[in-house]
Amino acid sequence: MQANAFTMQANAFTMQANAFTMQANAFTMQANAFTMQANAFTMQANAFTMQADAFTMQADAFTMQAHAFTLSGIAKFNSLRINEMLYLVKK
Repeated sequence: MQANAFTMQANAFTMQANAFTMQANAFTMQANAFTMQANAFTMQANAFTMQADAFTMQADAFTMQAHAFTLSGIAKFNSLRINEMLYLVKK
């Protein structure tokens, strides 16, 4: 009878040790989850920064396109004036 009691007590200690191990694993998993969440927030912040940079680049591209249209218009106007001058010289 006493041997059974010692066996049951040993099993109880083993189960308690397993429970502590499981609890430690749970804390590790929770810490990993917090780390992953922090990383996700960092990545989201970086994405917002990149999105703002992309909008700035897009605005710069539109400005450059507007300048290109302006230069194209000036070039066409100058070409017409040159053609007119050449026509007048030929007369």
